[in-house]
Amino acid sequence: MTSHPLFVRSVALERENVPSFDRYPFDLPVIRGFEELEFTSQVTFLIGENGTGKSTLIEAIAVACGFNAEGGSKNFNFETLSSTSPLHEYLHLVRGHKRPTDGYFLRAESFFNVATEIDQRDLAAWYGGKSLHAMSHGESFFTLLNDRLLGGGLYIFDEPEAALSPTRQMAMLTRIHELVLDASQLIIATHSPILMAYPGAQILQLDGGEIRPVEYEETEHYQVTRQFFDRRERMLRILLNPEK
Repeated sequence: MTSHPLFVRSVALERENVPSFDRYPFDLPVIRGFEELEFTSQVTFLIGENGTGKSTLIEAIAVACGFNAEGGSKNFNFETLSSTSPLHEYLHLVRGHKRPTDGYFLRAESFFNVATEIDQRDLAAWYGGKSLHAMSHGESFFTLLNDRLLGGGLYIFDEPEAALSPTRQMAMLTRIHELVLDASQLIIATHSPILMAYPGAQILQLDGGEIRPVEYEETEHYQVTRQFFDRRERMLRILLNPEK
């Protein structure tokens, strides 16, 4: 249930303008079948197997919202490697009546480049007063979450759990809740069953050529993790001795 107005209410693919569904990224099954995605909660999780197109889609949404493809706030415009797909050029956003007062795109795989840009711009004061390169990967992620995100913003994360221990992932749940209470909207691509347990979150499963809403307990992430811990010895026998 949404407590605060959403900054982005939906995103649709302008299919009539797509030059060809036989070339990347439009040939990805999830993009080939994509029409419209409606956001119904302040926290939305995009989940799915590796290669389903989560990162491609969330990058396109972030760029369409005005963020740099490699991450950062909206005033970051650097480019380390030209690898951005053109998908964002064919997305139509329906925005809410309110505008965010803050925003950030956190992309795990290119966060090193963002940290370098922060140093070059002498912006460490916004990130706890210390270079992110002087911290561990996990510490720098958490510093960003705690010190840079000001609330009242649109925050888009691509696999933020990549550098976080389970304990830090639980702490991130607390931070997510603080941002929600401060009228923020978060769109997160993740594999973490800890993060996607956030109450009331919209969970969208990318599965083949469709994007469909699922309940937390229906997710493979939850089911596989639970089965592993409930039947650890049996699962290990199967995994480590597949021929027996």
